[in-house]
Order: sequence, then C-alpha cells, then structure tokens
Amino acid sequence: MKRRIERIYQLVYQQSGITTVEIAETLNIQRSNASKDLNLLVKNGQLKKSEGRPVQYFATDRNQTILAQRLTSPSTPTKSQENISYPNQATDVFARIIGTTGSMKNAVEQAKAAILYPPKGLNCLITGPTGSGKTFFAHAMFQFAQTNQIVDQDRELIVFNCADYANNPELLMSHLFGYVKGAFTGAETDREGLIQQADGGMLFLDEIHRLPPEGQEMIFYFMDHGSYNRLGETGKTHFADVRIVGATTEDPHSALLDTFVRRIPINIQMPSFNHRPVVEQLDLVRVMVAMEANRIQRKITLTEDVIKALLGSVSYGNVGQLKSNVQLICARGFMNHMSQEVIQITINDLTEGVKSGLVQLSADRVKTSDISPYLEPEMVVTPDEMNELIRTDTYELPYNLYDIIGDKAALLKTEGLDQETINHFISTDINVHLKSFYKDHGFSFDTESRLNEFVDKQIIDLSNRIASLVSERLQTYFQQNFIYAMSLHISSFLKKINVGETRETNVNIREMANDYPQEFVVAQEIRHLVEEEFQVVIPESEDYYLTVLLVSLRDDQPNGKIGVVVAAHGNSTATSMVNVVKELLEVNHIQAVDMPLDMHPRVAYEKIREAVISVNEGSGVLIMVDMGSLATFNEEIKADTGISVKTLDMVTTPLLMEATRKSSVLGSGLEDLFQSLGEFRGYGRVEKKKVAKTQVEKIILAICASGEGTAQRLKEIIERPLKQRKLDHISVKTLAVTDMKEKIADFQEKYQIIATTGILDPKISAPYIPMERILNQETNQVLDELLLENDLSEQKDVVLTATSAKDLCLKFMEESFTFINPKKMLAPLWQLAERIIGNQKESKDYALMVNFVMHMSGTIERSILNEPLMIDQQELANFEANNNNQKMNNALNDLENQLNITIPNSERYYINQLLQNKQETIQ
Repeated sequence: MKRRIERIYQLVYQQSGITTVEIAETLNIQRSNASKDLNLLVKNGQLKKSEGRPVQYFATDRNQTILAQRLTSPSTPTKSQENISYPNQATDVFARIIGTTGSMKNAVEQAKAAILYPPKGLNCLITGPTGSGKTFFAHAMFQFAQTNQIVDQDRELIVFNCADYANNPELLMSHLFGYVKGAFTGAETDREGLIQQADGGMLFLDEIHRLPPEGQEMIFYFMDHGSYNRLGETGKTHFADVRIVGATTEDPHSALLDTFVRRIPINIQMPSFNHRPVVEQLDLVRVMVAMEANRIQRKITLTEDVIKALLGSVSYGNVGQLKSNVQLICARGFMNHMSQEVIQITINDLTEGVKSGLVQLSADRVKTSDISPYLEPEMVVTPDEMNELIRTDTYELPYNLYDIIGDKAALLKTEGLDQETINHFISTDINVHLKSFYKDHGFSFDTESRLNEFVDKQIIDLSNRIASLVSERLQTYFQQNFIYAMSLHISSFLKKINVGETRETNVNIREMANDYPQEFVVAQEIRHLVEEEFQVVIPESEDYYLTVLLVSLRDDQPNGKIGVVVAAHGNSTATSMVNVVKELLEVNHIQAVDMPLDMHPRVAYEKIREAVISVNEGSGVLIMVDMGSLATFNEEIKADTGISVKTLDMVTTPLLMEATRKSSVLGSGLEDLFQSLGEFRGYGRVEKKKVAKTQVEKIILAICASGEGTAQRLKEIIERPLKQRKLDHISVKTLAVTDMKEKIADFQEKYQIIATTGILDPKISAPYIPMERILNQETNQVLDELLLENDLSEQKDVVLTATSAKDLCLKFMEESFTFINPKKMLAPLWQLAERIIGNQKESKDYALMVNFVMHMSGTIERSILNEPLMIDQQELANFEANNNNQKMNNALNDLENQLNITIPNSERYYINQLLQNKQETIQ
C-alpha cells in the first residue's frame, strides 16, 4: 500500500497543474495534510508550484522521467528511482510519530541520543501526565534500537509495572532480579528475573516512582556495575547488559532518590494533549479513527462538531483518554450504521460525556480560534489511510470490539428483538468492555448512563443547556463533572419544593455569593430556566446556592492560598518589601527574588521560576515586579511548571501588603485578585480618578535595501520566538534603506522602537542588533536581554571567519528560497562580494559580505521568477541617468552572463543603495 505522500506525488504527475483542494477531494484526505505533503515535495525539489491563486502543482522534468520509469517497469527499480527520497522513511520509526518535528521534536532527539550513545547507550526517564504516551514512546525507542542494530531483532522489550507490587517490596525485587530456591515461602525453584530476560536488550519500568528506596538502590547499583544478586543468593554475582527506561507521572526529584535520579542522564518530557499544537491534535484524531476504520474495513466520516467534541473532551487523560473516546464513538457509530458501507458519525452518536467536550471547547476562545482554519465540514477516513504505526500500543484493545458488536446484534435479531432494544443491549456491552479495559487509566465516559440511575433525563437535558449558557456568559472553564453536579443540585431542590420543604439562606453562603456578581446574575437566569422547564416557583434564595455552585465548579477553583513572588532589580529591594509584609501579616506564602543589575536574564528567569514552584499551593501564583518587561516571563513559567500565574508591575509595599492580605483568604481566585489589585488606590480615603493609559505598540525594526527581502526573512526569524512566548504586544516592522531618512521619524513617533536590526545601524536611541546575531540562532538570548532592559551596547560581537560567514549565507539561502540552489550559488555570489566590496579578511568585512550575499540571493530568485522589486519611475529614471558605478555594473554584467539571467535596473538601484549605505557606515 502506497503511503499518502507517494499517492499525492503520483496524482500530480498524472494530472499536471492540479490544486490542493482537487488533490484532497480526489484522494479523500484532509486538505491540511495534502498541503503539508505538497510543501515537503516542493522543498525536496520533486514538485514545483505556480505563482498566483489558486496554486497549482507540477512534477519537475527530472522526476517526471523517473516516475514514468516506475510506472512502466515497477519491478525493475532504476538508479534514478533509488535517489528519490520521501519524508518519513520507514527506517526511522520516530518519523511515524505525530509531532516528531513539532511538540515531540526534543523528546525524539533525546531518545535517539540515548539509544545511539556509545558504547551501550544511556539510561533514561520518560516523564509526563497520565495518558500522554510514555509506554508508546518506550516501545518506539525499542524499535529504533532494533532498526539501528543496537538490539537484536529477536529480542523483545521487557515491560514491568512497578505499581503492581508496590505494597510488597520483596515480591517486586524477586520479579526484577529473580530468586533462588528457598528465598521465601513458595520459592520452590530458582527463577531468573526480568533483568536477566532483558540482557542484551531493554527493560521498561513503568511507574518507576513506585519502586521502594531499597529497590532503587539495587537498580542504581546495577546501573553502575552491570551486576546484581538474586533474592536469597549470597556469594554469586550475575552480569547483564541492559538499557533501562523508566516512566513516571511524578516529579522525579520528589518521588525518587537523588542518588537514583543522578544516574539517569536523560529526562524525556512528554507533552500533555492540550499543550500540543492543534494540527497535531487533529492528526491524532485522524490516526486513531484510521485504526478503527482499518479494523472494520469501512470508511468512517466525522462531522465538524464531532471533531470539536473529541478535542474538547480530553482533560486529565490526554492521548489515552482521546483514544478511549474515539473507540467509544466509533463503536456506537458502527452499532447505529452497521448495515451501511460508510460509518457516518454525527453528534447524535456521542455520549453526554464526549458531547460535553463541545461546551469545554466553546469556552476556550483561543483554542477555538486556533483550530478553525484546520477544520472542514467533514473528516473522511479510509481503511487504507493509516501508515504503519508503532507495533505496540498501550491503549489497543486485545480483541475486536466490532466483531463482538456484530455477533451480538445478529444473535439478538434472531431472537426477534427490535432495533431499539438491540441498540440498548449493545450500548451496555460497549460501555462494559471499554470501562473494563480503561479502568486502570482512570478514564470515564458514561456520565449519562450512571446519572440516569439517579436523575430524570429531562433534568440532564436541561443541565446540558445550562452548561452551554454558563460557558457563554462567564467565558471560563468548568470541571468535567459540571453536568453531573448541576443535575444533582437541580434534582435535589426540586424534590424539596415538591415535598414543601424550604431552607434558610446561610449567612456565609450569601456573603460568598455577593463576592461574585457575574455568577449571581447567571444563577438568576438558571433559576428562571428551571421554573419555566418544570412549571414551578423557586424561592429567590436559591440564587445564592446556585452562585456558590457555579463558583465551586469552575476549573480554576483554588485549592489553597494564592502564592506571591516579588521580583525586583537591586541587591535587596524585593527582600526588604517582603520582610515588612511578613512581619506585619505573619504569612509564609510569599517569597522574594532579588536581581542584581548584572544578573543574566536566564538566571533571573530560573530564580523566579523556582520561587513560583516554592510558594504554589494549588491556587496559582501572583508575580509582582518592579518593571513591566518582567511580565513577559508569564507564559513561559506557566508552560514550564503548569502553574497558573499572573504578573503585576510597579510593585510597592502597600500594594504588596494588599495582595498578600487578599491572597491569604481561601477561596479567592487568582484572576479576581489580579483584577482587584488593578483597582487598588492605597489605604487612604482619597479617591482618585482613573487615568487611561495609552499603550504604545513596541516594535523591532528590520532594515534592508528594499524592505522586502532580507528584512522580511529577519522578521520571520524574530516573530517565531515572539509567538512562542505569546508576546503579542511586540511586533516586527520592516523598512527599506531608501525610505529610512524619510520614515524613521514617523516610526519613532508612532511606535516604541525597542531594537533595530538589518543591514545597517540607523543610529537612533534604540539598540542595534547585528543581523549576524539573529541568523546565528541567538534570537532568544537577544530577546531576553531586550525584555529585561539590559544594556545591549555591551553585547559581544559575532566574530566571523570566511567559513562561518559562508555557513551563515548558506543557511539563510536554504531556509529562505525555493528556486535557487544554495550550494551552487554561494561561490559566484561570494566572488561577486569580494570583487565589489573588497575583503581585508576581518570580521567586519565578512559581515558586510554576508549582508551583500543575502541580498543578492534574493535578487537572483526574483529574477528567475520575473518578479523584480518595484521602484518609483522618477527615482528609477534618476538612477539610470546618474548610474556611474562602473565597478558594480561590470561585476553584475559578468554575473548575468555566468548565470544566464537578467538583473533589471530596479534591482540594480537597490544594490547600489546597499553599497552606498555600507560605504557610509564604513566611513
């Protein structure tokens, strides 16, 4: 069976000039997947694409010949055929894992390093939340070791779950290391342990944190020496060559002995499902549905709402939970459409547990916005779409559920039962089978069926409507048990009304409800809904109880005090403020971070991060800083630690005291605290009017000859880490050197320019960052220094040599252009630079040459595409009349002859401007 990318390539060959939409429709694949593969084929030179809209794709002349040979003589591959390389080669098992070049990139690189490190690889630990794929990844590592002939093909991965024997250390040790006859009661013969079985291979210890301390000591002794003793054995030592891979959901430093952790050099972190990009989340859904389609050998379609529900239904269970939900809805879809060729899954096939994912997703405006461009009205999955996956899947059912459904349906039909009754029986079977299989993973998907045992279905339906209403009104996350809790609450007070009971409003309940006016308004709406639905009169006092219920069901409901971290520049500024507050309020959930002015930004970040972890009690942490630039650490700390944080700038002792006082009250929320402190005006009685701040957009200005070539590429490089850090208040603008004198003042008036970069320094107050630093992958470090307002004038220059300068040019061309061959183009452009600019073999000369070569590579690509830079006609006429730079003209004429291209005068104008500005810079 051909892989998807091969089918796309063959279709383009057969239907030259085809578009992405046509490919997706013809092959029944998702448009985003078709686009991704087409771009890879273009990048590899196997396809070319047209300019303009819609984009059309063509096979290159060379590959047309090759594919023709393949189609006419499939059994006789030619030398040319062997040279065609497609992505995701079967030799690399990791290439088949979703996210290999995205959220899983670092994990994959670490895993490969652990396996290939000479002479015997490195032991490693896989950490991550429940269901994130730790076991799956361990199997992938083992297959990679086999593929690379590190482990023999006849070996198997030895798997041991330490939790199975956590309460019996002696039995646990006997399984791992083996035992001799008489070692304990029942040990009637000698038995080898898992260590011996894994000799020459790999041992995977799942839930390794459940190993008792003595077990950890025995394991790390084995790691150090490669030797061990069986239980009950003295005087005899055994040896084994075993790579050990552990997995845990816990923090290794708190759950394992330090001496044990130190012996595991590589810690592979698995991302949670919701921290993976939406494209990967959709791909995971597609792959899991493809596995089910392959199992039943039928096409499966899912509506857009079903996809949204699946994505929104994943919480604590991550990929494993998604897998169970996919299996559940596919089984129900199969049951409802058993006689049809295509299993069409709609919102009606979902259980309430999965369907509630729609509510969760709608409350997350950011994710909803991110996912919209990738969603289509229908996802179509065919049985043959699935590429070969890792051979072992932790969440793979050990039986074919669809055979069970089919057999049961046939049996019930012969007994004369109607379809509705059959569906009822089979639904019960589906839940029983899946619940039994997933019970060890803590996943739950049968909320409605359990709830029906206690609550009328009319109440459950109303609770679903209330969930949608609440999410829309309050724009916040709610816990997975919202429908469960709301249904029971409504059922309870309806019963009280029916029997004539009334209840007095608790004073504490009333006071707490008064602190949440938004929730109180929504609670009133809910009361009216219930009154209308059941035609009853509900006392207004119930509004207070409904308010407290809404607050308690919020997903961000705090568990303890809100931690406070104060970070300020100076040797003791933060500590002084914190000591005052601690003395007055007698609290301990507050910590200071002093930052001497010469402290490196990364060191400052680590200290703030450690302080956040230290004071966190489960309710989030408020970071109070002395300058706004430190607030940019917000998202990075949240991503690193999983702790909700908010940052407030311009910290003062009174503001800190108010923050600490309010954060000490259990039940206060981080967002509420943050908002209330924004309105804090001190402890005096004087009221001040709010003065609206005018936010000036911060920008980094990238300058090149035209404002379109090199500057645009620099813009893309800088924007990448800005987006990763979610620094939406900073953008990158481009400017042509020809417009610099005229427009620089406008930029300074309209924006706050925090830095400039590009082919020359505009000599303004903002620091200038040589583009070599940006291209040399120092962007993150430069951003850290900028955001902490460090003095960039003391930055070390990038020292360039001929080799490093050429490497920079080559890297830039490879990443920026499609139609030129960087390796072939570098030599003539370098010679051109030496001829026009001159080269005294100093670092500054190489920097000038790098800038020039980068600009010229863009010039050549534009010439090939016949898309030259545009210029005002009057300016062009002046240039043509006064162009007396003979040295430049002669060199460019020679380059034209050498490359068989034409460099138009508009391009020569910008080249001339570049050289003139460089000359002014040198002078």
